[in-house]
Amino acid sequence: MAEIDQKADRLKVFLTYYHQDDQYYRDQFEELCGHSFINKSIRPGEIETNNSAEYINQLIQSGYIDNSTVVVVLLGKKTWGRKHVDWEISAGLHKKSDSLCAGLQGIILPDFPITSTSQYKLEDIPPRLADNVQTGFAEIHAWRVVCVDESIIKTIIEKAFERRISQADKVNNARPLFGKNRS
Repeated sequence: MAEIDQKADRLKVFLTYYHQDDQYYRDQFEELCGHSFINKSIRPGEIETNNSAEYINQLIQSGYIDNSTVVVVLLGKKTWGRKHVDWEISAGLHKKSDSLCAGLQGIILPDFPITSTSQYKLEDIPPRLADNVQTGFAEIHAWRVVCVDESIIKTIIEKAFERRISQADKVNNARPLFGKNRS
């Protein structure tokens, strides 16, 4: 556990989520374990949404995600179609100055649509995340499993951090960026 604690101190985590619907869970995530990593996320109101899409994308990449080592996607029922979520995942998957991209982790929120067998459907998550789950670069975990204990969250973030090296050949960032919201 001491090894995870030492590595977690170095981890810079960017949380991406649908701000309108899932702010509560983002706040809960940060309250539970925000002291375990350096939070590189955009705070509500930090970026003026009236700016051009290109300018916002540039700000997200250079001002926030370039310094992140793991991107955590909080998956609510409308997250799959949000352009900023897509842009933030894409920015995390771009190689950084150390020739590595950020690790990628999805967390299914309690209001996410799951099947009767407690499974999710790939079409209900952001397509770029789905591509990377299919290749083995990213993983998805349920909020009710990981967000009950800080050590569990730290472990899955650490694993995402490690996959950026061990699974770097599985990164799939080939999709064009969303031009507009899809949900």
